[in-house]
Amino acid sequence: MNGTFEAYKTVAFDIIREQLADLANSAEAREMARGLVPCMEEGELRRSMRDTTQARQMLELAGTPPMPAMEHTAEFVARSVRGELLTPEEMEEIGMFLAAVRRVRSYLDKGISYGIPLSYFGENLRLMPELKEEIEGAIRHGRVDDRASNALRDIRRDLQLLEEKIKDKAEALLKSQKKFMAESFLVTRNGRLCLPVKKEYKSKIPGSVIDRSASGSTVFIEPETIARMQDEIEGLRIEEDCEERRILYTLMDKIAMEEDGFKENLALLAKLDFVFAKGKLSAQMDAREPAINTEGIICLKEARHPLLPEDSNVPLDFKLGGEKRGMVITGPNTGGKTVAIKTVGLFVLMACSGLHLPCREADIAMRNLVLCDIGDGQDILDNLSTFSAHITNVLEILKRATGESLVILDELGSGTDPAEGMGIAIAILEQLRLRGCLYLVTTHYPEVKTYAGRHAGLISARMAFDRENLRPLYRLEMGKTGDSCALYIAKRLGMPEDMIRTAASEAYGDGAVQEKSQKRPKEKSQKPPGRQWPGGLERIPVPGIVPIKRKPAAANPEEGYTRGDSVEVLPKGEIGIVVRPADQTGNVLVQVKKEKRLVNQKRLKLKVRARELYPEDYDFSIVFDSVENRKARHQMERKYVGNIEVRAEE
Repeated sequence: MNGTFEAYKTVAFDIIREQLADLANSAEAREMARGLVPCMEEGELRRSMRDTTQARQMLELAGTPPMPAMEHTAEFVARSVRGELLTPEEMEEIGMFLAAVRRVRSYLDKGISYGIPLSYFGENLRLMPELKEEIEGAIRHGRVDDRASNALRDIRRDLQLLEEKIKDKAEALLKSQKKFMAESFLVTRNGRLCLPVKKEYKSKIPGSVIDRSASGSTVFIEPETIARMQDEIEGLRIEEDCEERRILYTLMDKIAMEEDGFKENLALLAKLDFVFAKGKLSAQMDAREPAINTEGIICLKEARHPLLPEDSNVPLDFKLGGEKRGMVITGPNTGGKTVAIKTVGLFVLMACSGLHLPCREADIAMRNLVLCDIGDGQDILDNLSTFSAHITNVLEILKRATGESLVILDELGSGTDPAEGMGIAIAILEQLRLRGCLYLVTTHYPEVKTYAGRHAGLISARMAFDRENLRPLYRLEMGKTGDSCALYIAKRLGMPEDMIRTAASEAYGDGAVQEKSQKRPKEKSQKPPGRQWPGGLERIPVPGIVPIKRKPAAANPEEGYTRGDSVEVLPKGEIGIVVRPADQTGNVLVQVKKEKRLVNQKRLKLKVRARELYPEDYDFSIVFDSVENRKARHQMERKYVGNIEVRAEE
């Protein structure tokens, strides 16, 4: 099912695979669970589904199987084959693995008595009883046991007797030479049994000085008589080590000879661990085995999304296939459309992967691809808008979809101009219809609903909505179309009646407003009285920006008026702009509404200085000159033109 990996995340199939991995004991089975993909061969899928069903039966009849962890078994066997000596602890782990194989075999034998075919896998397990008994007889508590060989038993017995003899001899010397001793007990230094002798009496005790105390006041002497016996002990320990190595190498060779048997066991146990993990997941979800078909029919009864809480999980009834290849689902926002289509996509992936489904009954069509476009798909790194992301995804889907695919598109044609989005949505539906694949789309466009009604191969469905109580019911109703219920939902979420009426008027016309308002009595507002925005929406106080308090620039008429100053012309209070400062008679040329007037400066009141309104190099000809004058002046500045006249400002 290449090409569906994005769908795994979109419909949460990757979460289901992780839950499956958590139910496995071995690393190999966990890896198989995380890599689970839908089957492309019908025979393989039916075998996989049968294994899941039988594992569930075994769990209910015989309990959880005693599956071994198998963490290091393969490594230890490989090292044995290479001739690397294993430690007694590693040998013991091999023996524990063989004991676990026997327990699994016994567990599966119970299934045979119940008539469960999966149990016959146990007959393929290699028990290796002789190797198991040899390891258990030779290794105990992480060391080579005395019973491993007669020679080892005799060597260890001689060691024990000699050690006791040395100890008795040393204690006798300790008591007889008590006056020369610094302590009243024997000590061991550098692996040798010694007497703690006072420094000044070291010549009184024949033997070798092995060590001294930190203060130097005590010397640790190994008596000559004990030294000879300790040399014998060293020889016996060498013999013991050689015999232990001989035993371990013998066992290692036998393990290496059973390499094929270990590999078969490991592969089969990993397979069984994975199969029983599927059975555990089925039991955990209270799931059922779905029927599988290749006729392109998907039918679900009381399907429950496995990741939703049980108390809020509304069962889904769904049917698609046969003559009806496509479904257009309508209904309100927050009404459950997306959950419904994700449930269908997830169930198809789970069933085609050999997993049971949490529903009362299901019949699932095998699909070569499950292709989804759900969510806005925005990516700021790719600089994609919501609409661009949708179109990019849909085009990739259309390139891959065949008659054996399942295509799921959410909010078809959304994210752009409604008229154009509607047209694109219908064009996409037409392409899907021509391909013959199974497809599910959700939409709010009435035209798309109409399109669905024109084609026999499409079926309409809607998410039920309780208009009386203004709440979605999350129930899919087949063969019906629904509206978005946007006004009802907006009202439920607190939009004031005035805004609802305005929205209804714009959407349906004034006649529809009265009709809709008659359907429901006006509800009393639950909001406390207070200031409101226009339209009846409650006004919530928010903090405002506090600017720095600046002193207004003082307008000083005594400075005289300059070009660009904003002035008020009295007595009418008209606002104008100074074109030319006052002449000798005190008259100022002022432009008022594109009309230039000579006004005595006594009739002017300064509003704002030009330096506060314009930059220093501002070209006032833009304000005061006509277009013709500006063009003429521009040409005169470039070169002399004899037939051009520039009128002076008046």
